[in-house]
Amino acid sequence: MDQVRGILLDIEGTTTPIAFVHEVLFSYARTHARDFLRNNQDSDDVRADIALLREEQAADKSNNLEPPESIAEYVDWLIDRDRKSTGLKSLQGKIWRQGYLAGSLKSQVFADVAPAFERWRAAGLKITIFSSGSVLAQQLLFAHTDAGDLTKFIDGYFDTNVGKKGEAESYRKIAISMDLKPSEILFISDVVAELEAATEAGMKTLLSIRPGNSPQEWPQAIHSFDEV
Repeated sequence: MDQVRGILLDIEGTTTPIAFVHEVLFSYARTHARDFLRNNQDSDDVRADIALLREEQAADKSNNLEPPESIAEYVDWLIDRDRKSTGLKSLQGKIWRQGYLAGSLKSQVFADVAPAFERWRAAGLKITIFSSGSVLAQQLLFAHTDAGDLTKFIDGYFDTNVGKKGEAESYRKIAISMDLKPSEILFISDVVAELEAATEAGMKTLLSIRPGNSPQEWPQAIHSFDEV
């Protein structure tokens, strides 16, 4: 932690169980996508998501991937493939917002997350999030956790609009946005390809080993934020 002034966190498999994302959030989006699209088709924001999805669908067709024609079915198709699609992630965030506001969704974080956020903030560290999920989805997740509203500890959120998580340039852009040198930022993730990209950008890195994560190896690893 020497010279670290900011902490950048992945969500899935780092702050939050993978099972919650795949079994609860993805399932909720799949179940409610059709009704949500029908009820919100006149919304400018939703139309923008649909336009992005149509562009991606056209690209899939040109690549002979045979995606379904219906947007609702295409959403299911993308979820099945865990596609890091900007249009999909944006639409999912809006569907989840509806669920959180209705009280039918409550997000999960590991027990060590809230105490770590408090400890890091007391130490004067910036806390930011980088996830393939949309900024809206990230904000909703941390606002409605089983440990309470954690957004008061978070200084910024980054999604695929800043770039892909496996590319060093994304982390360079994040460092600029955080107004810190890459060497002053610690990035924690459960995905080695992301840690490699952040390392290339000059950040310090830790592999998150949590229950349910795929086994991976990295020189520096933790099992809990209590170790940071």
